[in-house]
Amino acid sequence: MQDLLKIYIVIPAYNEARMIARVIRDLFNYGYNNIVIVDDGSSDKTSEIVKKHSVDLVKHPVNMGPGAAIKTGIDYALIKNADIIVTFDADGQHLAKDISNLVKPIIDGEAEITLGNRFLNKMSNVPSFKKIILKLGAVLMYLMYGIISSDTHNGLKALSKTAALKIEIKSTGWEYCSEIVEEIKLKKIKYKEIPVTVKYSNYSIKKGQKIYNSFYIVSKMFLKWIFG
Repeated sequence: MQDLLKIYIVIPAYNEARMIARVIRDLFNYGYNNIVIVDDGSSDKTSEIVKKHSVDLVKHPVNMGPGAAIKTGIDYALIKNADIIVTFDADGQHLAKDISNLVKPIIDGEAEITLGNRFLNKMSNVPSFKKIILKLGAVLMYLMYGIISSDTHNGLKALSKTAALKIEIKSTGWEYCSEIVEEIKLKKIKYKEIPVTVKYSNYSIKKGQKIYNSFYIVSKMFLKWIFG
């Protein structure tokens, strides 16, 4: 059934020249050929490397943030008439082999959106400090929106076309993940969590969100929730 659907993989990339080719090859190896890379104003050779592969490239002239890049990629995939859109990180943390499990509930009509959850898979080597931050964020999201998820800030997600058309991403930064959870709640979108593996390396940890940035994201979403 998956072969009959147009599944688009959306990858926001900012200065990912070191990893982007490996990420693309991993996706190709699992048969995912509809790939759009959103180069979010990189200053390295990300775009030059992407152009060597048979994927679609969209470029932001300046760095606008991961939320803006995700929105650009989703909008592009919808223009391409995607049936399912999968958001995927460019730093090598996500595994292409997890995508089939991620899209299956959507294909089977069990959900409109699936959220990858690294804590449901013991193969994810989550650093202790990261685990604490993510768990605290999940508790806050539950208190704010009533959505039960222990991993709201996992970038690996899948959206049906109907869900992608419903969701409005206005945040330009990492808080877009929390915004998607908010949209799920407000628009009563059926969702399901799926176990996925997140691989941490020295590179991905260095590239990932810093602790102070996590607190900044939480504070922004909390203020938005209070003042609307």
